[in-house]
Amino acid sequence: MTGEEIDHLLEKLDLRQKVRLLTGASNWRTHAEPAIGLRALTLSDGPAGVRGEAWDERDTSLVLPSPTALAAAWDEELATELGGLLAAEARRKGVDVLLAPTLNLHRSPLGGRHFECFSEDPLLTGRTGAALVRGVQAGGVAATPKHFVANDAETDRLTVDVRVDERTLREVYLAPFEAAVEAGAWAVMSAYNQVNGVTMAAGPLLDRPLKSEWDFDGLVVSDWGAVRSLLDTARSAQDLAMPGPESPWAGGLLAAVEAGLVPVERIDDKVRRLLRLAARVGALGDPRPVGRPAASPSARRGLLRRAVAAGTVLLRNDGDLLPLDPARLRSVAVIGAHATAVRIQGGGSAEVFPASVVTPLDGITEALDGRAEVTYSPGLAPSGLPRPLDRTWTRDPRSGEPGVLVRLLDSAGAELHAEHRLSGRIVEPARVAGARTVEIRALIRPERTGLWTLSVGGWGPMSLSVDGRTLLTGTFPLDSDDPTRVHVAPPYRSIRAELTAGQEVEVVARRGLDPGTGIATLLAAAPPEGDAATALAAAVAAARDADAAVVVVGTTEESESEGRDRDTLALPGGQDELVRAVVLANPRTVVIVNAGGPVTLPWHTQVPALLLAWFPGQEAGHGLADVLFGRAEPGGRLPTTWAAAREDVPVLRTRPEHGRLPYVEGPHIGYRAWLRSAAAPAYWFGHGLGYTSWSYEAMDAPDTVTAGEPFEVRIRLRNTGGRRGREVVQLYLAGPGAAAERPVRRLVGYAAVSADPGEEAVAVVQVDGRAPAHWSAERHRWETEPGDLVLLGGRSAGDLPVGATVRLSDSGTALTRGDHGERSPLML
Repeated sequence: MTGEEIDHLLEKLDLRQKVRLLTGASNWRTHAEPAIGLRALTLSDGPAGVRGEAWDERDTSLVLPSPTALAAAWDEELATELGGLLAAEARRKGVDVLLAPTLNLHRSPLGGRHFECFSEDPLLTGRTGAALVRGVQAGGVAATPKHFVANDAETDRLTVDVRVDERTLREVYLAPFEAAVEAGAWAVMSAYNQVNGVTMAAGPLLDRPLKSEWDFDGLVVSDWGAVRSLLDTARSAQDLAMPGPESPWAGGLLAAVEAGLVPVERIDDKVRRLLRLAARVGALGDPRPVGRPAASPSARRGLLRRAVAAGTVLLRNDGDLLPLDPARLRSVAVIGAHATAVRIQGGGSAEVFPASVVTPLDGITEALDGRAEVTYSPGLAPSGLPRPLDRTWTRDPRSGEPGVLVRLLDSAGAELHAEHRLSGRIVEPARVAGARTVEIRALIRPERTGLWTLSVGGWGPMSLSVDGRTLLTGTFPLDSDDPTRVHVAPPYRSIRAELTAGQEVEVVARRGLDPGTGIATLLAAAPPEGDAATALAAAVAAARDADAAVVVVGTTEESESEGRDRDTLALPGGQDELVRAVVLANPRTVVIVNAGGPVTLPWHTQVPALLLAWFPGQEAGHGLADVLFGRAEPGGRLPTTWAAAREDVPVLRTRPEHGRLPYVEGPHIGYRAWLRSAAAPAYWFGHGLGYTSWSYEAMDAPDTVTAGEPFEVRIRLRNTGGRRGREVVQLYLAGPGAAAERPVRRLVGYAAVSADPGEEAVAVVQVDGRAPAHWSAERHRWETEPGDLVLLGGRSAGDLPVGATVRLSDSGTALTRGDHGERSPLML
């Protein structure tokens, strides 16, 4: 639809109709306007799946590997394919706008939401995010890069004031969003936080650079509840306030415009952008088919399986233990609670419900079926915290089916509605007029005798009973305004009850639906704590008797989740002790780390083979088995530097003081900070091994390059190993740095090559013309300075065997995108 056609539709709307369109009609939908043929737009969380409007475990979704795993693949073609898969899922669920990708950076390894972000590097984040945007939007669904901008930690995320200088913003934190806009993103989400004293929904950055400099013609949607005031946000470049129907705009925007406090032209621009988005997704005028036909179920699962292997990082492989040869194995011991309770995704608003999950134990058992015996020993569970009841060990007392019974009761306790559910986690019960209480009822048959922990989760009045005995009752007032904690993951209130193995008991949790306390209700349980020494001894015995051992360790929902940052980088529970004991018992031990972000691995040099699986999605077990037994090469390279110890990390702080979080390190985050540090990391950004070896032979680069003009660098390397492989060739740049303090070196390009044994390959790396430039905070533009550029090529930020020196011509200023030269409106 042309701009002229959109303007014609805009003329048909009066002011009241226009203003109404700028606040959501519900939690996940915008308003329709039949007068101009506009239907409601449906938005949904991503990025590892598409949940749709309902948070219901019966409405399943495909679960992709986490964004950290996707970035670890360093493969834009794969990211585009997965974007297309997300688009097909969105269309299946009636979703027009996917709230993804997340383009915030891994500034500190303590960030609790790392699994949902790509990388510590702006270039890798930008290229991966742009590829995902292209894939989603090719399917006729809008992508929404978020959270614009500097929303890089979870502590006080609704209110924190991030203090960051203009140069760092431009060179680091804004750069991935610029790449997404260049890729054609149709929407951008503004963040909760403030930047330099101004909340993002009212901030000048939405105008410049986003709209005026980068020519972004899409819609700026708020994070949910981020529009908390009227005039400053309405006058800003914020376009849509979500959710609805209540918001400051819904309550006062019409009157403010009529009083001349907000220009009508501002309103028209916001509505015009909304209509443009609607036209792009097929929600305006005559419906039209969008996107490609969905792939078959087997093809979708095959893509997810391939993505697991592509993002798995092989950190160590001493003695070429991997890949394991199934023909030489008689027995394999699989050890660790995560081998059966694998974390396929991170917790929080991005969580979706899979139809099925292939665990590491499942994948290994299937791969070795008929070849080798597979035994399993859980070791000691890394967390004794309760987990929502699920259908594997509970029954609905009314129907007898696996799962739970959920009832809605009126003020007198009479039943208004009842339904069978599959989980004790009820985020969104049915909406029934007159309902005052949610009740979750289940029959539990314990597998062990002892003191079980039983819990109810939520806010307000709650109770918990076992076989008719009320063991917990009280009112628990709301103490948080974070929407994830209120609506998705409320705290547990717990009791302990003696249960007998095999003896079924009825457990009932009730929660009053007091106004303002959310509606999520949880019924959860945890078994009696086992004896650590006995569990460890069983794992060691299993490892000692096997030809090879595979230990799966990882984080828990308590240690990695939206809504809170991490307190430690250590693996929870006794997992470090478990790994050390198993390695001593069997030198042919492979350790798989199931974590969304960095953790410290104090035993990593003692383990012959170490794989990082991230949160690998629903095909976790199949993809990991492919890597373990050599059907696929581990394709991943680290998107984030991993420390040997927390005290070594150069940029750690995530907690504000007096409401402010200063980015005192400037542009020096991730490997850039490590390069200035006295300590060395355990594994550098970009590190990752395959199943062959490579020799870097030479770099061919131009003698001279012109400021602002792209150039090409060729790196020759040879496969010196015994099998075909893929190598990610990385190019870093240093200098010149007289006019501005520059990072020691920074990633400016990368390319992947594949070759057979003995074969030479040439990686052709394209370098953007702005790569040598720096942002001048004095003149508010990109500038370059003449001098020598040192180019270094290799396999990680810490392993760069080839290099060249290039002369950058003297042209003073890089006249590239975003170079306007006028005074910046940034409040510094």
